[in-house]
Amino acid sequence: MTPRDLLVDLVSTPSVSGAEADAATVLVDYFEREGRDAWTDEVGNVRAPGDDSVLLTSHVDTVPGDIEVREEDGKLWGRGSVDATGPLAAMAAASVETGASFAGVVEEETTSAGARHLVEHRAEPDAVVNGEPSGWDAIAVGYRGLARATYEVSTASAHTSRPEPNAVQRATAWTERVQAAFGSGESVFESVTVKPVSFDGGLADDGTAFEATVDVEFRLPPDTTASDVRATVADCTEAGDVTWTEAMPALAADARTPVAGALRAGVRDAGGDPTHVRKTGTCDANLYAAAWDCPVATYGPGDSALDHAPDERIDLAAFDRGVEVLTTAAQQLCTS
Repeated sequence: MTPRDLLVDLVSTPSVSGAEADAATVLVDYFEREGRDAWTDEVGNVRAPGDDSVLLTSHVDTVPGDIEVREEDGKLWGRGSVDATGPLAAMAAASVETGASFAGVVEEETTSAGARHLVEHRAEPDAVVNGEPSGWDAIAVGYRGLARATYEVSTASAHTSRPEPNAVQRATAWTERVQAAFGSGESVFESVTVKPVSFDGGLADDGTAFEATVDVEFRLPPDTTASDVRATVADCTEAGDVTWTEAMPALAADARTPVAGALRAGVRDAGGDPTHVRKTGTCDANLYAAAWDCPVATYGPGDSALDHAPDERIDLAAFDRGVEVLTTAAQQLCTS
């Protein structure tokens, strides 16, 4: 099976977060056909151990979205083709070619349960290349952190002609205060981004109160911690309750490490001029860098502007180059 065949099979197999089992089977079958031991662990991660000089890892899951899988003008369309099934397939192909260790993890788009399980139950590798779309000729050396919160508020029911703010108004005002409190930095990467992702509000079922709930995601630059964000939000909260869930620190990787150098060598060997990028989102690499004392870099073919988009697609020639880059990088790391 060629890397492109694997890519098409994986993109054609729905793998929304929490329902990755069929795609995991595709990966396990691929490794077994290539003579490698592979299995799914307790949480559904695909594990194919090998040379631990480098762990090649990406996520199996995608966000929801029904996009017809088709090849057109040298591009493969389909949900996950960019984020991150393209990088995942490239990682698997490079692992088979070089013997490097591989892990395909679950639920990166929601809870990062797969990566959390990996750092708790797997020995630390010598280096990590995490698969996310950076573009085939770029290495990602920075990701913002993440903190999630839920704000809940209620007010006594009253006629809507009354001037006092109800819970819906209080929740809206709270969101605006929080956004204003963080302002903006010199760039998006250096700013705290406040993004409401869901809102529910209205008259309670028993008719005695208005209720409102807002779920918010905060993206954190490297010099801001989750504790910093919680303190600022507390100062903005005059009524209601804020509940915090999981948090991940920002990642500011060193571009001078052997793993970054190996990726740059791979890009040059594939005919490119390597660059470094800092991403405004968050990924499992943040967890690996926080838990393991080894160099971590993020790399993968695909245009990240198409992450989660309704027209998600990957350039197949760029995918091929991505496989070349990862193969060269893994060979260099496994023989160093």
